[in-house]
This record gives sequence, structure tokens and C-alpha cells, in this order.
Amino acid sequence: GVSIIALSSTTADGKRSKIVASLAIGAVVTTPRFCTDYIVTEYGAARMKGKDLRDRAEALIEIAHPDFRPELEQSLG
Repeated sequence: GVSIIALSSTTADGKRSKIVASLAIGAVVTTPRFCTDYIVTEYGAARMKGKDLRDRAEALIEIAHPDFRPELEQSLG
């Protein structure tokens, strides 16, 4: 069994990225990171299994909408 999460990279209106640098206080997480093998958007697939937090963030940025990648990259520091 492999866990795959497929989502569009932006909201329906294209104005916000669904891949974000951090979650709002009180946000609910329904799938813990250790249970996710792949995340897929229309820009590709990111393998999450076995990666540390920074590597996971970099992989997610690669499959984010190109318009939002610079902002996400800046959040890495």
C-alpha cells in the first residue's frame, strides 16, 4: 500500500496556493506526515517518504503553482 494525496495546486479561482509555508493556528491536519508517501498536483509528483522537513518542503515547492514558488522558497530562509 502506498498513500497518495492528489490535489490542485491552487484554489478554484487561482488566487491562492494550496501548498503553503505554514498552517494557521488551530488548523486541523487529517493525514500525518509519516502516513504520506506521495503528493501529486498538476505540476508533478513529490515523494515524501523518508525525507526530512526541509527536503519535504523543497519537494512540495517543486509541485506548487509556478506563480507561488518564489514566495514559498523565501519561507525556507
